[in-house]
Amino acid sequence: MTYPIDIWLRGTDYATTRESTTASEPAAWTDADVEIVLKDMLRAVDREKNPKSEERPVFLRGFSWIVNPYQDGGVVIAIELQAGAAVAGPFDIGRQELEQMVTRVMTQGQVPPGVH
Repeated sequence: MTYPIDIWLRGTDYATTRESTTASEPAAWTDADVEIVLKDMLRAVDREKNPKSEERPVFLRGFSWIVNPYQDGGVVIAIELQAGAAVAGPFDIGRQELEQMVTRVMTQGQVPPGVH
């Protein structure tokens, strides 16, 4: 499936749209597919900000995210980070289902709060 990623860089007054792909349709996504989409979104922002740099490792931390309904149906994933923002979709998947997958992906590997 091919989907758009709209990218806005902080300090600019325009957005750029890039395309990305997933191996399966959103209704069949697993947490691994959602992780790929989130990383593709972060890479899209980095490529827009640093077009001549080599691809760098991506870590799923340091940004805010939300899953929102899209005006024509489906849902979008929106992320905001210091460099700017990106919105991917729309995707034909339930909002709650996608929110749960993003939440699981974002919390993988995090140390629970407490005294260490």
